[in-house]
Amino acid sequence: MIKRRAFLKTAAFSSAALVLPQVTFSEPQLDQADLLSSLYIRINGVVSVNGKPLKDVVVSDGETVMATDDEGKYEFITKNRFVFISIPSGYKIPQNDTGTALFYREIDKRKKMAFYPFELEKSVDDTEHSFILFADPQTEDEEDMQKFHNETIPDLQKLLKDENLKNVFGLSDGDIMYDQLELYPKYEEAVKKMGIPFFQVLGNHDVIETTQTDEQSVTTFENHFGPTYFSFNRGRVHYVVLDDIFWFGEYIGYVNQKMLDWLKRDLAFVEEGRSVIIFTHIPPHTTYSKRYELDEEVNAIRVVNKELLYDLLKPYKSIFVCGHTHESQYITDGNSEVHVCGAVCGGWWTGPICYDGTPNGYSIYKINGDKISWQYKSTGLPLSHQLRIYKPNSEHNTTDELIANVWGYDKHWKVEWYEDGVLKGEMENRIGFDPFSVTLHDGDDKPVKRTWVNPVKNDHMFYAKPSKSAMKLSVKVTDRWGRVFEENV
Repeated sequence: MIKRRAFLKTAAFSSAALVLPQVTFSEPQLDQADLLSSLYIRINGVVSVNGKPLKDVVVSDGETVMATDDEGKYEFITKNRFVFISIPSGYKIPQNDTGTALFYREIDKRKKMAFYPFELEKSVDDTEHSFILFADPQTEDEEDMQKFHNETIPDLQKLLKDENLKNVFGLSDGDIMYDQLELYPKYEEAVKKMGIPFFQVLGNHDVIETTQTDEQSVTTFENHFGPTYFSFNRGRVHYVVLDDIFWFGEYIGYVNQKMLDWLKRDLAFVEEGRSVIIFTHIPPHTTYSKRYELDEEVNAIRVVNKELLYDLLKPYKSIFVCGHTHESQYITDGNSEVHVCGAVCGGWWTGPICYDGTPNGYSIYKINGDKISWQYKSTGLPLSHQLRIYKPNSEHNTTDELIANVWGYDKHWKVEWYEDGVLKGEMENRIGFDPFSVTLHDGDDKPVKRTWVNPVKNDHMFYAKPSKSAMKLSVKVTDRWGRVFEENV
């Protein structure tokens, strides 16, 4: 019998509704006792380019959000670990030696006052730009890390060479590790090989497992990559990274009050109507409960207070780009698009696919002004590989139906089928299992390395019933931008 995924079973304890306080957006209030406390220090600095001050650069410590003045200066009191800037459009993304993005400074708490300057470098016009999205590299041991280095990284290097992407940056969208945080330096070595600046998002497997508080769980991640939430700009797009992992020895998807307050202040500097892309590890919403006909949502695979995020984003064109569930889904929820991207590691490095049949891989987003397009890239396969089809009564498909898995599918796509060159119409979209995933993952003793990985129902399966005399069957898909992909059996 097909079994549901183990971690989702264990997460069901958190499915009750969470009661949230009324949201208020007030500036941090410091009384006299606070000011005298060693928790707070006064920081100031200047943002410059080629030694000249840069006005209106947004600076924050995760609570206070302000823009630099005419002389490029900022100043405020803080108790937080980092001060960081929202890199403006038209400026290069500074990098650590490892290639990870360097947009922050760690604050020395031993001082009462400190100066933290930021020097930026002008870039070419980045109205047209691209980014690479790695969802769930999730390496647990040296074997996993070798696959990441030897399969994913060369594939991306080739893509960057062949596609000539404009002003490209990368982002790892959480679960960079699989609990073994001592492997972060190996990940950083991979980033350096890629040769593009990389941002990082916190995942539930990137926390310190032994801690019992959310605040302490992120220390190792911060040591390597800086703050867990921040923003930056490219072209006409404002990008936001959020930490939606609430950790207490277990986890749920949740955005805390401090972060909501910060986001409101950050967005106050963004013109209404602009595109805002938000990176979170846990999606704000999935159709998992609907697919499995559950009475309650599973709080480990969705953001329980997503409506508060949606409210803040109403004035903008918002897209959430997420990972976490090792499957593909492109849906609309509230006033936002939600993209759940297939995993770099697939089914936790057990084979070539995720457990919904999406190939191991990563996503490519291209932006030109206000136009945003995306495409999934299967590791080791051409960009044209956007579907997999199964002929009736074949190795993986024991039914009399033609089956197609179209992992990039959304409501704007068209999926058509042909019999012996004759168009027969659109295929039927039904919730179902990918036949190859069933073969690879269903059974108590497989996959060998991680026997708890099981096939999962998905909503990007398509079906048609050809005649028994058919000699050739074809499936043609047309995406929302008019790109056409075809497979034949």
